[in-house]
Amino acid sequence: MSFDNHPDPDGGLLLLTRHGESEGNARNIFTGLLDLPLTDRGRQEALNTACLLQRSAINPDIVFSSALRRALGTAEIIIAALALDVPLIDTPALNERDYGVLTGHRKDLPVPGIDPDQVWRWRRSFNGRPTNGESLEDTESRVGAYYDRAIAPQLTGGRAVLVVAHGNSLRALLTKLRHLTPLQIEDLEIGTGEIIAFATSRGAITSRLAHIDPTERSRIFTL
Repeated sequence: MSFDNHPDPDGGLLLLTRHGESEGNARNIFTGLLDLPLTDRGRQEALNTACLLQRSAINPDIVFSSALRRALGTAEIIIAALALDVPLIDTPALNERDYGVLTGHRKDLPVPGIDPDQVWRWRRSFNGRPTNGESLEDTESRVGAYYDRAIAPQLTGGRAVLVVAHGNSLRALLTKLRHLTPLQIEDLEIGTGEIIAFATSRGAITSRLAHIDPTERSRIFTL
């Protein structure tokens, strides 16, 4: 088992990490479903995540990833760096939020023809849905359903489950797992390469163990 001495014999360890920096992050654009690869910095961030898992003596038993290259590439780097022989399941259910008409536009520049306040509401609010895109609520619906169906059943017997996804798909999942309000989710940020770790019981969150930048020289948790 990867999470020895778990206080609950039917419990597990859930590790959520955002992919390393992508070309979209580097360009500061609304990337959404654009399938852009990792940058050199992003690949290093994935290696940093693997090093932190190694320092914490955590070897994931199964890895879930979005189907987009920046997440799948991060997952593959982590698995290779840890020399793991574990299932890697990639699924569009964990893909980034579809930004619709905002896709490809710079986040720090006005979007032609769209009021800046409207752009902010689409970007940060729970219910705001860009034209031809998804709201965070929409994203939570598909990510949460996949978590219940495929991820939660793996969180038993001290198993460690790693989920590699995106800023918004992870924000959506945390909305479900932590029962966050729409106002709380507006201010939640997850940096590229960051890890959030939870102890679980029968797939339900029991405690938050860490929310850290993998460049820190620390362990994910202390038993």
